[in-house]
Amino acid sequence: MPDLDLVGTWRMVSWQSEDVATGKRVDVFGPDPIGYLSYGADGRMIVLVVSRDRPNPAGAPSTDAEKTALFDSMLSFAGRYRRESGKVVHELDASWNQAWTGSRQERFFAFDGDLLEFSRPPAIDPHTGATVVHRMAFRKMPPAHGE
Repeated sequence: MPDLDLVGTWRMVSWQSEDVATGKRVDVFGPDPIGYLSYGADGRMIVLVVSRDRPNPAGAPSTDAEKTALFDSMLSFAGRYRRESGKVVHELDASWNQAWTGSRQERFFAFDGDLLEFSRPPAIDPHTGATVVHRMAFRKMPPAHGE
């Protein structure tokens, strides 16, 4: 049974990576990313995050370079979730990155008022090769009209 404090829709506030060697922090998808995370009472979740300044393709069909830029400016996955000892465990059924489909993604989390803050253990950044720690923050959204 999922924890009711996670259940609901959360809007992304920030996503930063910190280089472990230098301490330098970078906004992964810019200073104002667009993202939503939804945890259902049924134990399923879905997340979609994109850079606010994603480039529009010049036309249809998109070029390979445009497709790459769009792929590199998003994150999305869905699956089951559960809470385990200060972590939330996501078991992915689908992902924007096929290498993650079928994987187990663990995130440390904490609540700070209406903020849900996540971090990941240090890992290699696939874009830079540096060892980084990712930190994300989401704010709980009020129920939609009529709920």
